[in-house]
Amino acid sequence: MTGRTRRSTIGPTPAGGNSKQANGSKQSSAGEKTPSHPSHSNGKVKKEKQVCHVLQESLLSSASGYSNYRGILNWCVVMLVLSNARLFLENLLKYGILVDPVQVVSLFLKDPYSWPAPCLVIGIYLNLLPLWHANCIIVVGTISETTGTFLYLVNLTTLLCFPSATVLTLTSMTPAGGVFALGVYTILFMKLYSYKDVNMWCREIRHTKAHIYYFVFAPTLCYELNFPRSPRIRKSFLLRRLFEMLFFIQLLIGLVQQWIVPTIQNSMKPFQDMDFSRMMERMLKLAVPNHLIWLIFFYWFFHSSMNFVAELMQFGDREFYRDWWNSETVTYFWSNWNIPVHKWCLRHFYKPIMRRGVNKWVAQTAVFLVSAFFHEYLVSVPLKMFRLWAFMGMMSQIPLAWFVGRFLRGNHGNAAVWISLIIGQPVAVLMYVHDYYVIHYMSQS
Repeated sequence: MTGRTRRSTIGPTPAGGNSKQANGSKQSSAGEKTPSHPSHSNGKVKKEKQVCHVLQESLLSSASGYSNYRGILNWCVVMLVLSNARLFLENLLKYGILVDPVQVVSLFLKDPYSWPAPCLVIGIYLNLLPLWHANCIIVVGTISETTGTFLYLVNLTTLLCFPSATVLTLTSMTPAGGVFALGVYTILFMKLYSYKDVNMWCREIRHTKAHIYYFVFAPTLCYELNFPRSPRIRKSFLLRRLFEMLFFIQLLIGLVQQWIVPTIQNSMKPFQDMDFSRMMERMLKLAVPNHLIWLIFFYWFFHSSMNFVAELMQFGDREFYRDWWNSETVTYFWSNWNIPVHKWCLRHFYKPIMRRGVNKWVAQTAVFLVSAFFHEYLVSVPLKMFRLWAFMGMMSQIPLAWFVGRFLRGNHGNAAVWISLIIGQPVAVLMYVHDYYVIHYMSQS
């Protein structure tokens, strides 16, 4: 029985090839039937053509595992630049150009024939000789360890009391000059305290070495008998850091004069009237330029300046900061944004307290207490007023650190750290500026 074969309607028949029968069998070119077998390749093609959905999550879902947000990051940068460009243009249209380098010099040199801040810094040399001499006579056994420790403490106390008394007494000392002088003396205090401790440890193994002058200028607060040294001075690296130092210090001064000063001046009336809505608006307006200046200062000081000094002195340890911008807790931020101070606190304060059996939280609180003291010391003494805003701001980091570490994790914790940095600093700045304005200007009117 002969009959017409019916071709399949799905897909064309290959030219010169076999035709597929309705019953699934194949027919050769000679018309003979061959045993049927499944066509895997054709079935796969059919499946790919028919299936257009698979089990998957949306990209913005956390379960998707997607992490390439480079485009969104670029968008944020563009929006940030455009927003700040508008604010900067608005500032120029409203106030004009306020940058005045001569005014900055006058802040440090109120009287051109009396330079209190530079003279106070030069006087540091007088504090080095007694400490070095005391260490030498302890080594040779002229005086006892107890007497030497007493002389050390007298010298270190003088390092904090003498400059603060000078700043408070001299009327020609400006706040900017006072901050500079007290900052230098505070750094020297921490260096010499480390020098005292390390030499005491090394005398126990009968080994000491005097290179205190290298240590004073080295970009570190922790003394060692042998510092890691780089093999040579890279001139190109040194010139790049020098250019960054000069450029960013001019940028900092310009931003303060053009952006910070007018904003602070316009913030006085809301504080006098106790207009809380306007006070909040002024604080938020100050937050952006203040935070930008703080970031520029961080790069200028911890990267450009300290690397310049380290390269010049062939100081090998260049870890002046870590990735504090990724901080998910407040304690991680304070442990990584200023490595020289963190190492000093850990080596000469935190670990000695822990070795005496003190609880970890008590030791951390003590470290914050010391840090709060120095913050207040560097602000209140130059301003010649004591309001404890910086002290309370630092101590408030303790409950904030507990809250963020306990209830916030990951990106939420990182956002909380950034918010505390962006909002916390303008609040302290406005508090001090308001009190300084009330004391020095409103009392005269």
